[in-house]
Amino acid sequence: MMGDPNQLKDEGNKHFQAGDIDKAIECYTSAIKVCKDKKVLGVIHRNRSACYLKKENYANAASDASKAIDIDAADIKALYRRCQALEKLGKLDMAFKDVQRCATIEPKNKTFLETLRRLGAEIQAKLKTTFSTDSRVQNMFEILLDEEMEKDKREKAANNLIVLSRDDAGAERIFQNNGVPLLLNMIETGKSEMVLAAIRTLSGMCTGHKARAMAIIHMVGIDKICSVMAVDNEEIAMATCNLFQCINDSLTGGDRREYGKEEALVLDASKDLKTILLSLLEMVANKKVSGHGRDQALNLLCRNVPRKDKKERDNSRSLFTIDNGLKKILKVCGQVTELPDQLPMTENTQLIASVLLNKIYDDLKCDPERDNFRDICDQYIKSKIDPNDMDKTIHAINTISGLLQGPFDVGNALVGHQGIMEMMVALCASEREVDQMVAVEALIHSSSKMSRASFIITNGVSLLKDIYKKTKNERIKIRALVGLCKLGSAGGDDYSLRQFAEGSTEKLAKQCRKWLCNPQIDTKTRNWAIEGLAYLTNDADVKDDFVEDELALKAMFELSKSKDKTILYSVACTLVNCTNCYEKKDIIPELVELAKFSKQHVPEQHPKDKKDFIQRRVKRLLKAGVTSALAVMVKADNSILTDQTKELLARVFLALSDDPKDRGILVAEGGGKALIPLALEGTAAGKVKASHALAKIAAISNPEIAFPGERVYEVVRPLVSLLQTDRDGIQNFEALRSLTNLAGFSEKLRVKIVKEKALPEIENYMFEDHEQIRQAATECMCNLVTCKEVQDRYLEDGNDKLKLLVLLCGEDDDKLQMAAAGGLAMLTAIQKKICTKLTKVTSQWLEILQRLCLHTDPKIQHRGLVIVYNMLNSDDSELSKKLIESELLEILSVIGKAADNPKKQDTIDVARMCLVKAMDLGLIKPFSSPS
Repeated sequence: MMGDPNQLKDEGNKHFQAGDIDKAIECYTSAIKVCKDKKVLGVIHRNRSACYLKKENYANAASDASKAIDIDAADIKALYRRCQALEKLGKLDMAFKDVQRCATIEPKNKTFLETLRRLGAEIQAKLKTTFSTDSRVQNMFEILLDEEMEKDKREKAANNLIVLSRDDAGAERIFQNNGVPLLLNMIETGKSEMVLAAIRTLSGMCTGHKARAMAIIHMVGIDKICSVMAVDNEEIAMATCNLFQCINDSLTGGDRREYGKEEALVLDASKDLKTILLSLLEMVANKKVSGHGRDQALNLLCRNVPRKDKKERDNSRSLFTIDNGLKKILKVCGQVTELPDQLPMTENTQLIASVLLNKIYDDLKCDPERDNFRDICDQYIKSKIDPNDMDKTIHAINTISGLLQGPFDVGNALVGHQGIMEMMVALCASEREVDQMVAVEALIHSSSKMSRASFIITNGVSLLKDIYKKTKNERIKIRALVGLCKLGSAGGDDYSLRQFAEGSTEKLAKQCRKWLCNPQIDTKTRNWAIEGLAYLTNDADVKDDFVEDELALKAMFELSKSKDKTILYSVACTLVNCTNCYEKKDIIPELVELAKFSKQHVPEQHPKDKKDFIQRRVKRLLKAGVTSALAVMVKADNSILTDQTKELLARVFLALSDDPKDRGILVAEGGGKALIPLALEGTAAGKVKASHALAKIAAISNPEIAFPGERVYEVVRPLVSLLQTDRDGIQNFEALRSLTNLAGFSEKLRVKIVKEKALPEIENYMFEDHEQIRQAATECMCNLVTCKEVQDRYLEDGNDKLKLLVLLCGEDDDKLQMAAAGGLAMLTAIQKKICTKLTKVTSQWLEILQRLCLHTDPKIQHRGLVIVYNMLNSDDSELSKKLIESELLEILSVIGKAADNPKKQDTIDVARMCLVKAMDLGLIKPFSSPS
């Protein structure tokens, strides 16, 4: 057998007929290796070509068909297969020639003539658009570069150009029509709307096309792109950042296109990537770069320097960045805006730099790499501290603050170095406000971990209290207060570990709320007030007072929507505290007794942390407009929105969506949309919390309103992820309910649910012991049965899917019966084969069917009768006979002969239809009408 090509070919044909395409390809491939007879070889290639068409591997299908045509030029099957493959590959003119030859050989074949007509029309249309695209591109540039043209015409042309560049063919046309030099001319005009249109068009042209992206880099120049990003215009800086990201993705293999071998040799992008990295590092500490430009350079480094996945071995980008740019990033951290001659920055720049330091340090793999990082920081700080130059010294202290907000351990080690702490203490007593400010902030940042902060707790508290009492300066007063809050909250929400005397926490919080509501104070300082509340709201009395203060809440929400994103984490922490959605440690009663006995510390819960208090706080937050604030926070296109912060926001959303009555407000204020990005990216825990909140909303909302436009399709994957068995029961249940709601909405959503591989999970839960989960899964399946794929699964042999559905119709739970019978009624209506198969999967089928038809609930009864009608209608005469010879005839007669009754009319009508069908089939004699 192994050696005989004819046998192998027949074997392949059998597999092909049975639908096992992979096996068929194996047989044909083996046959090709041993086949000596040219004619047979042609047939085998032609057959394998059919397999590749089925697998949608069009390049192989075309090449196999060509081999068959080389052997026999009139092989009509091979010609038509090649035509189909070429059409799918977009080579319409070649496909047209093949089908032309087919039609010449068999002029009466309808399929060939139809394909010939269709391809002819497509080619005409394509030629039209190609010519018109070329002239359109020329035309757009003429309008754009014409000074005299009216503004709205130019805007329209700019938009058309951007849209065109997003389509691959359009991007190629722009490129071929001298587009890049013309786009450069637009950039040279220096007018912001022209520059934006040009940059956005270049982004489209660079997306997903490595060769074109590389050509564009060399034509435009990396320096040129950097100089555009350096302009003081936030929109242009962000658009240019996006252009760099598109280039980076295309160059690092975000490009999925297949190139030939020769292309791969030419397209070595490593040199360009290195140049981009160096240019971005050059921007970080360059005085000529605007604050917005610096933010975007740092954002790009945050996104692209560290490994996306720790499983990758190669962290050379981080090592390269440390060697070539660590000092530059430290320089940004050390800037003191109040001093003259500093780098231009936005309110976010320094925090993004801290986030970047943290990501790079986190990306290091071994101690020598970490030691090198620390040494560079250490030398940098030492080189700046100068007792005779206060400005240089506070730069050093501020750099430490930056490290403490990034890789805390590195900053913490520096604080412990000889003389640093003393320096901070001395600066607190300085005459200059700016010295005090920098020192107090550094003290606050260094007092973050309870154990490490013991030195600061002993010395810092008295120091900060001192500053707080003596200073006349509000800005320093607030910062000193936050330090006190932070040190005082080291016990978390543990009621018995309060560092301060009773009541003083509330006093501090009241002061913070006062500052927060005072618009006369600068934003940075008001942000510190929120930072204070982030610590103080660990205390339940403070949370309760805070949510009652609507003005303070609204002030916080306003600030959270401002351009200053440094506040995101504090707002998120405050909201997590107010809604009590932090990770709770379970208190085990036995251990508490044991701890009391051994005089250990026992955590205690504050009475205002009980459930009814939390629910009241949630309502207050919703009323004050928390949802719209969260929606804005989620949109921060910025590295400051770390995965940690996203997780906090997801926790808050989950707490807010707990009560079904509140979900309407969440949806109305854009909460549904805002949750999607949180469910798709972030920490594992954060994604689960966000998905769970989505499930709560999607279970009871109209999906079109909750997730407008295409958004609704993005919701499916997070919901399906909650079906995994390691998620808890309530998450499984709410995910099933939300998928049921979506599946009932549109065929497109049903297809998406199936595509996300939800079916096996839903089927598993139909076997579940837990009643509500089993019911939810069955209802979900009932809403999915109109999908072809679901029907195929029920038609397949070798599984118990249909048996289970039939048995579920016999359960005692009405809702479960209703869902299972509904699913079965739809399946039997769409697929006649299921009617016959149903009788073979379980011997109880008839008894279950009779019970459905006798059910006291007219809705369930109706579903049972529909199944009977579908079975009578299934062209299986044996089955129809069996049904009518059973007790079903009597049941149908009793229901059908009943007088009309609006409450049960549906049921009565179906029973009558069954009887009429049975008469048509000659199984019963027509009724004589009652005399």
